[in-house]
Amino acid sequence: MTTGPHLVFNQIKSSDTGEYYCEAWNGMKTGTSESININVKYKPKNTSVSVSPSGEIVEGSSVTLTCSSDANPPVDRYTWYKKNVTSPKASGQSYSITNIISEDSGEYYCEAENKYGRLNSSSVSLDVQYGPKNTSVSVSPSGEIVEGSSVTLTCSSDANPPVDKYTWYFQNETFLNGFGQIYNISKFKSKDNGHYHCEAWNGRGSRNSTALMIILPGKQTSVLTAAVGIIVVVLVLILCLSGLMWFRKKSSKSPSDTRDTSENVQGDSSPVYDNISGMVMTPTAAQTAATVDQDDVHYASVHFSRSKNQEVPLYSTVQLHQPQNQEEDVQYDAVKFNRPSNANRPRAAQAAEDSSEIS
Repeated sequence: MTTGPHLVFNQIKSSDTGEYYCEAWNGMKTGTSESININVKYKPKNTSVSVSPSGEIVEGSSVTLTCSSDANPPVDRYTWYKKNVTSPKASGQSYSITNIISEDSGEYYCEAENKYGRLNSSSVSLDVQYGPKNTSVSVSPSGEIVEGSSVTLTCSSDANPPVDKYTWYFQNETFLNGFGQIYNISKFKSKDNGHYHCEAWNGRGSRNSTALMIILPGKQTSVLTAAVGIIVVVLVLILCLSGLMWFRKKSSKSPSDTRDTSENVQGDSSPVYDNISGMVMTPTAAQTAATVDQDDVHYASVHFSRSKNQEVPLYSTVQLHQPQNQEEDVQYDAVKFNRPSNANRPRAAQAAEDSSEIS
């Protein structure tokens, strides 16, 4: 309240908005004027952001940001920004993020604007929590490992809150005292060859790394060597099976096959007997047998015998006769040859048979 005929606002403020009237007094009577309303216009002020829900934000949940601002006339446009990102994220008094992920973490603010001006809010931080991911194992030294040297394994993982427990595994079995982000093997030996992996854990979950193979040089059989070994084994098996089948086939021949083979052999050898017969009965031999000038004449009965199931041996029975006086009558013996049919014998043998009886 002031006195005087004038009310002066040196620097009008939004708080000056309201209804005003004046009262006049002349010592005898007081009069009141009509009221006048003063509406002070101003740009947005006291711009702020609120987050719902207000507690911890877990990956996969939904979050809503709300922008508030005092302005006259009221704010007619809201714009949302993420710090260090130039382009706007959204517009409207509220900004909702559904199925939030770790990449949504950061600082957000809004801008309120009316026709008299604009004003940015202070930023609010979104801290999205999640279990370990991208877990991996690194080895030092990274080059060739020498037996007896020191080897250091380091487990790394992305997590929020940070990993608070690491567990180490060798060949899928837990290490004794294998805890902590770093695991050291002071003297590496061949027994330490194998797969190593770690498990990272925080309050939001756990995640295993991929297995890392660590081995001393020359102790690991290459894939090519293994493949060659398998091929060699297969070839040996094939050869063994082939030999076994051949042996069984040979041993399972029927007796009739054997007989046929024997007969074929005998048939092939029959010309031998014919030739022998021919040789026996050549003219020279006949002349020798018929010669009577010698003192002793020996006659023989020659008989060839063949077995059907066996190879034909050559044998003869020779019977010696006692010498006789020349004055006595000479007796002649008959020589008989048993041989195959005439169709299979040579002509010389047939001629010999015609002269087989000696008179």
